[in-house]
Amino acid sequence: MNNTLVLFSYDWDATGFARLAANTGKRFSHAGFDLFAFPSNAHLAWFDLDRFVNRLCRRAKAEGWSAVTSQHEQFGALAAALMAEKMGWPGTAPAAVAACQHKLYAREVLQRVCPEANVAYTRLPCKYGEPIPEGLRYPVFVKPVKAAFSVLAALVNSREALHVHTRFGAFELWVIRHLVEPFERVTQRLLPQAGTSHSLMLEEPVWRSDASVGQYSLDGIAYAGEIKPLGVVDSIMYPGTQSFMRFDYPSLLAHDIQARALVVAQKFLREIGFEHGIFNMEFFYDASNDRLSVIEFNPRMASQFADLYLRVDGRDLYAMALALAHGQDPWEVPCAAPSAGAATSLVYRTFDAHSTPTMPDAAQTAHLQAQFPDHFLLPYPKDRQSIERDFKWLGSYRYGILHMGGQDADDLRSRCVRASHILQWPTPYQLTLHETVTHLQPSMLSTPSPLTPLRLST
Repeated sequence: MNNTLVLFSYDWDATGFARLAANTGKRFSHAGFDLFAFPSNAHLAWFDLDRFVNRLCRRAKAEGWSAVTSQHEQFGALAAALMAEKMGWPGTAPAAVAACQHKLYAREVLQRVCPEANVAYTRLPCKYGEPIPEGLRYPVFVKPVKAAFSVLAALVNSREALHVHTRFGAFELWVIRHLVEPFERVTQRLLPQAGTSHSLMLEEPVWRSDASVGQYSLDGIAYAGEIKPLGVVDSIMYPGTQSFMRFDYPSLLAHDIQARALVVAQKFLREIGFEHGIFNMEFFYDASNDRLSVIEFNPRMASQFADLYLRVDGRDLYAMALALAHGQDPWEVPCAAPSAGAATSLVYRTFDAHSTPTMPDAAQTAHLQAQFPDHFLLPYPKDRQSIERDFKWLGSYRYGILHMGGQDADDLRSRCVRASHILQWPTPYQLTLHETVTHLQPSMLSTPSPLTPLRLST
């Protein structure tokens, strides 16, 4: 396994594969570009998935590559699947990757095989920038048919709010088209029945601000005819919002509900031919009516969670992904000794569009390292223009992520409070609803009322 190509490896993935290389001596080559860094992201202007893959295939023999892997949602997972197929290497079927990433088509598949876990949905019947049709029922959840990182996904409560949400400037339209078009060209070949990806879609909103509805992520692996779970991670939101505040592992969700989620995933993945690879299924569970509702399927590792599994279970998901890329049994990858009984990924964000959070200086970084040598910190400093774009597309500015472990949930929380104090950032545990929403737009505070179901697409 000394000649593996890794595509679009940044942030979590760069750290995970670097650790794997340091611990095992395995060698990795890298290709792709960083969507969030200039000038690397200038490649977006002329990027074509087929051309990118064909160029790598021509280089493979000379470079000595014998496998390819990627956990990158926007381009990498599909590019790796296409390259593995062309080279005759182990990999996920490209059509299965496309079926997960085309969110409208994924809803159609789920409606066939597990309608009880689906939500009402439809395509927004207008192009970008066109007038919003009359007659839609609100509130409704709007999101792109093809997107990543929750970009442009939002709950809207009126036709006026949906109109504002779907107005884009010339540069924004250019970015949207160039993010989607590489996927569109490939998907039209692999899944012509799915329809265009250049569109928004509407869904029944399931989330509520009360405690009865929780959001979760099921992670698992398909290999040798079996689809088995890795675990479930709890997604905790900032009070009164649909913005992630932290991710906790292990989950507090009842084991029988976790088992139900696995059955849903198995039905869907088998239907689309997902037989080899790591997957992630995001879902809601409403305890008030015992309803499990799928949010979406991701045909790759949830990279932000890999460190949580490593801390609590000793499972290295990057080593398991490498085994899969080489056609080896991922469940035979040796486990390390767990370092924590509970772990979390803290997401620091501001809802005040006029604030610019201070990044930790050298003294704070050194203090954090001395007090918590097991921490993992990713700060996200941005200029004012980038922050404004985050508010337009995401509704907030995520300025940092911190991973911590603890002996148990109480010890973990105590350590997170102390670490946040060192960073001089508000702890994503102690915030109250009032503290969170002080600077939110009024439209973001509305609690959705029951929705008259949309007519299901067929």
